[in-house]
Amino acid sequence: MRIISGTLGSRRLLTVEGEGYRPAMGKVRESLFSILSHRLNWQGLRILDLYAGSGSLAFEALSRGSAAAWLVELAAPACRCIKANIRNLGLEGRAFLVQENVLHLLRRVKGADRNIAGPFDVVFLDPPYRKHLTQSSIDALAECGWLAPQAHVVVEVEEGLNLRLPDNLELCTQRDFGQTHTLIARVRQSGDAEHEPD
Repeated sequence: MRIISGTLGSRRLLTVEGEGYRPAMGKVRESLFSILSHRLNWQGLRILDLYAGSGSLAFEALSRGSAAAWLVELAAPACRCIKANIRNLGLEGRAFLVQENVLHLLRRVKGADRNIAGPFDVVFLDPPYRKHLTQSSIDALAECGWLAPQAHVVVEVEEGLNLRLPDNLELCTQRDFGQTHTLIARVRQSGDAEHEPD
């Protein structure tokens, strides 16, 4: 797997293998980042990658100009992979691994000023399939105070899951990339009329 575009374009990424890991393949990442790039300027953004796996989404964002990224992952093999990618790409000081349970982390900071370095401008949320973590994770994210006023949240949704967006998020667009269903939401602006998704 390689980074697609930006200052680190074509650089190789190590990936994690095993049940529950679905590294975002090149065509999916290319399509996803094309959609996002029409909605935001990557320069200077702060990224949060939840259930980061190998970190391919965060590293792609950093390559395109984001200021910093925090990658939250619990599994030891994935954490070793992220550390190696940070080292190999020379991203020490911009990419930070947080070895934590995502739900525990989000719920612990709710209502407290103990954030990693938020608020964040873009959040990638890609829980392992069949673990029933997506709804609880997006609910906890919406409540924890880490979303910047213009933040976008990118969620990979497993087939058959009827995801309910929290009240402070509104759907921008959703796409199917092969067997992957991805939705992009943004923080609802106060006074906004109901937004019609693309």
